[in-house]
Amino acid sequence: MDKVFISQLRVDAIIGVYDFEKESKQSLYFDIEMLSDIKPAAASDDINLALDYAKVSERVIEHTVAKPVELLETLVEQLASIILSEFNTPQVTIRVSKPAAVAQANTVGVEITRTKAVS
Repeated sequence: MDKVFISQLRVDAIIGVYDFEKESKQSLYFDIEMLSDIKPAAASDDINLALDYAKVSERVIEHTVAKPVELLETLVEQLASIILSEFNTPQVTIRVSKPAAVAQANTVGVEITRTKAVS
């Protein structure tokens, strides 16, 4: 199985537990890896057969901005569910970094891997 990835997708969004975090947007950085068989798209040179990273990026941005949550854990679970249900991938790994969260750290974050349920 091949991988399609998105690296350092920046989304400015309201996220956080504390009141000051809910008053202004913070930059989040997403690294997303999705398993995919790229052979059909490669053989036909047809974007419709590819796992379109531009569309995945747009969907991640749209959801992150439209649905403010307090926890990164909540956000990555929601995004994993969306990607698995709306895009042709059996597995997704999402890493989100929140650089402004801890002053003494370069960045902090959460990483999960989720697999599509077999029906």
